[in-house]
Amino acid sequence: MTEFERQLDVWISLNVPALIGVGDDDFRKRVEPLEALAASIATNHSGSDERAAFVLVPDLRGVDIEALVPKLILAGQTRPGKVDRNHGEEGLAPYLPLLELGIPDAPYLVVDVERGEEFCDVSPVDALAAIAERKRSPLTIQEGVALQLSHPAMLQPNKCFMLAGSRRGDKRVPALWISQRAPKLGWCWQGNPHSWLG
Repeated sequence: MTEFERQLDVWISLNVPALIGVGDDDFRKRVEPLEALAASIATNHSGSDERAAFVLVPDLRGVDIEALVPKLILAGQTRPGKVDRNHGEEGLAPYLPLLELGIPDAPYLVVDVERGEEFCDVSPVDALAAIAERKRSPLTIQEGVALQLSHPAMLQPNKCFMLAGSRRGDKRVPALWISQRAPKLGWCWQGNPHSWLG
């Protein structure tokens, strides 16, 4: 089984096609055009617990991302992920991808994904400036959820990560961290550094 097929099977096993409103075969057809690209990427990038060669991100428009968070787990654990209630009554709905990221209205691959440990103890606003300077991109909420679904070992104690590619028009920056041995999707202020968030 290729890495692309493995990630595709993860999405299907978690019943994501039903959340999107399509059957499993239809879901496979939608992402199939990415398979050749994934194969070429996999030969040029090696993956690890700190880095993923690529992450398959289905077209999640119209999907309640909060419904996906309980499907997140940590490597070797079974406790479902949860959404921090401090997001407010609207939950994750107000968070939108930054326009400058040009997120496509179709399934896509995020390539050479890093956990970003070098940015631990750096505020999100400063980290974003450094990432932009390198012509790289911050992860959106959808991409962070896709990363954790397909690579559960990526999230580890004191090695968690911001999802600064999604914002809600204020100073909040969403992030994935660990709480009570499970992934938690919360937020932090854009000017505050955290030693455990890359």
